[in-house]
Amino acid sequence: MKLVRFVLANRCRERNKADRPEHNRMITFVLSIVLLVAGYFVYGKFVDRFFGADSTRRTPAYAQEDGVDFQPMATWKVFVIQFLNIAGLGPIFGAIMGAAYGPAAYLWIVIGCIFMGAVHDFFAGMMSIRNGGANMPDITGKYLGKGMRGAMNVIVAFLLLAVGVSFVTGPADLIASLTKMNKEIWLYIIFAYYLLATILPIDKIIGTIYPYMGAALLFMAVGVGAMLIVGDLNGSHEMAELTPATLKNWHFDPQNNIMIPMLFIVVSCGAISGFHSTQSPLMARCLKNEKYARPVFYGAMIAEGVVAMIWATAAMAYFGGPEGLNNAMTDGVMIDGVLTKVTPAIAVDMICKSWLGKVGAVIAVIGVVVCPITSGDTAFRSLRLTIADFLKSDQKPVGKRILISIPIFLLAFFCCKMNFSTVWNYVGIGNQLLASIVLWTAAAYLINKGKAHWMCSLPATFLTFVCVSYFLMAPHPNGGLHLNPMIGYVAGVAAALALLIFCIMKGRASKRAA
Repeated sequence: MKLVRFVLANRCRERNKADRPEHNRMITFVLSIVLLVAGYFVYGKFVDRFFGADSTRRTPAYAQEDGVDFQPMATWKVFVIQFLNIAGLGPIFGAIMGAAYGPAAYLWIVIGCIFMGAVHDFFAGMMSIRNGGANMPDITGKYLGKGMRGAMNVIVAFLLLAVGVSFVTGPADLIASLTKMNKEIWLYIIFAYYLLATILPIDKIIGTIYPYMGAALLFMAVGVGAMLIVGDLNGSHEMAELTPATLKNWHFDPQNNIMIPMLFIVVSCGAISGFHSTQSPLMARCLKNEKYARPVFYGAMIAEGVVAMIWATAAMAYFGGPEGLNNAMTDGVMIDGVLTKVTPAIAVDMICKSWLGKVGAVIAVIGVVVCPITSGDTAFRSLRLTIADFLKSDQKPVGKRILISIPIFLLAFFCCKMNFSTVWNYVGIGNQLLASIVLWTAAAYLINKGKAHWMCSLPATFLTFVCVSYFLMAPHPNGGLHLNPMIGYVAGVAAALALLIFCIMKGRASKRAA
């Protein structure tokens, strides 16, 4: 397929080349990658020591080993599984959509990933380890009260079901279009795989095939990143730089897509995502030693931030800057003589084919299909475990695993027949709502242990502001009430401060009760 870029992209590229001094090449991109890596070694180590990871403690993988969900695994496998569990299409599609807001997305990816997302994932994993491999609803109930436990069960169950269903229909649609086979057939095939991955011991399928899937995703990201640098050096494209002039909302519809808070919802997996807290306990049950918590939980999130940074930069560079990207999304580009509006999936396909050649076409298909599947299977597995914890059902007998899994998959299959786009509009806000609750739980945990809580309570306060203001300000199709922005900002600040006070009080109460 021959891809023809639209004229505006070339004009933007030539204008950027003329306006930008030679020595300014790649400053924002390179600095962002360096900061993300440095964040792992500096702030990640600080978080690890502050929490008090102890290499002498026995982990649930050994203390509760059952050969099904509690299973000691090689650390590199645990890292790869964690990375694929949390990645999915988030750091690719979300980053491309976030790039429509311009270089400001870089700030959110870097700062959010280091100080929020990686901290969130690390605490979710470590709190699970310290509580016998428990899932987040039980941990939240312990530190924030039984009422919050019930709310968390509902939020987590809805989010996991929504993610699982979406990551069935998405790959099924794509594979059906590529193979010309009936979508129904692929739905059955993907559901069959998900069912096996949900009920079989974690090392039988997930632990076996994930390393290969992880290699495909990383190869795609590294390949695109390398061509991004090469293209910038030879002048075939230009990387957007973060400057005072470019720090603005580039979105084609800024009135309905206000940067604060919309950007922080669109780019979730590359910065912070509540879905990750449903995945970290899976690996908390397989981690051999607490000394590996930083590379697995904090490190996987940093790796995801790097992937998001690559794709946000690639999207802007390929289409000639944020303005060109927005025009591609609204006016479209010529593909085989047909004017086609660019979606994240189309953008990935165009970039991979253009920069990576025929091999890139194969990688693009693998990436776009594999990424959601490697999150969909563990979403259903997490949902099984969440329900099992709620029902206090021992999951070692395969019959009990099947008993819980069958109703889940029947409901999921029914949802695949529905128009799920309306439900999915609420997934983004649900994702960040869950992340804020997990951070509040982590803050209460620190208070309970007699430690300063600001490492978690400050990100929780900010994210609460984002969620409340988004719900009040976002347009109706995006799951919001579309009220005056000032109402959203004031209500967001008030709710964030109120929850900060609530968290401190709950944390102190749980400490007294201990």
